[in-house]
Amino acid sequence: MQSYSIGESGKPWNNEHKAQWLAEQSVKRSYNDEVLAKLPTSLKGFKVVQYGALPYDVDRYPLHAVVSDSMSQTKPSILVTGGVHGYETSGVQGALHFINNEMALYASRFNIVVVPCVSPWGYETINRWDPLALDPNRSFFADSPAPEAAQIMAFLASLDTTFLAHIDLHETTDTDNSEFRPALAAREGTVNHNWNIPDGFYTVADSQRPQLEFQKAVVEAVSQVTHIAPADEEGRLIGEPIQSEGVICYDKKKLHLCGGMTDAPYVTTTEVYPDSPNATPQICNKAQVAAICGALDFILAANI
Repeated sequence: MQSYSIGESGKPWNNEHKAQWLAEQSVKRSYNDEVLAKLPTSLKGFKVVQYGALPYDVDRYPLHAVVSDSMSQTKPSILVTGGVHGYETSGVQGALHFINNEMALYASRFNIVVVPCVSPWGYETINRWDPLALDPNRSFFADSPAPEAAQIMAFLASLDTTFLAHIDLHETTDTDNSEFRPALAAREGTVNHNWNIPDGFYTVADSQRPQLEFQKAVVEAVSQVTHIAPADEEGRLIGEPIQSEGVICYDKKKLHLCGGMTDAPYVTTTEVYPDSPNATPQICNKAQVAAICGALDFILAANI
């Protein structure tokens, strides 16, 4: 349990509290230098498209995706998303690494859509929320008030394709307990109870379509790069029961998560632990790439 500096105990935030929170945020890194500059200027079989821009600053926060040149009706379509929570760095950098190094290897077998940074304001300010104090990863529903969620959903709908798989790249960090969960409890006027931060990688499957063999393949691929989070003494990770090694489930549509925004039968949310003494930023980035490749390799091997 931890208090927070903004708000009144037991009362949800009002607009003044949200404005106070926003005033305390500051830019700590460059979306332009660390994300946009790493997008390929030319990549055979793919194009970079701007699908929108965040209304907070349309020039500073254009939204980009890398998409197969043509969405073939004879190939399965694959979606990769990073940076839904902007502070989760390896999701963004791992997606960019995949774009620039591995994606072409799969171009002949899949239609591929990669959105490396869904929440660029959150990336720059190292934040879970957007400037409206909304969590984009609880905002994937019709008429979403979060432009990060609303604009990517509109973009994907415009592609007029059915996705076979969606790999959503995330991290679980120590700041979940030190900052983001206390802030959430304060915003909602509830009591915060911290969870145990798992030391290692795990995935979150969709409880409505868990596809455990698919999840196991992702975990196995990542285990070649970094360690898999062990269950706690109750057989859980972040309070959820273990389904198999390094795998838990959430109802993604019910929670309005990014991983629930399509009807893809194969969905996984990766969770890398960058604060582990046994991890580095490079290891975390490689783990995200391994998760993507492990997912695609499973689909190819299973001839789905």
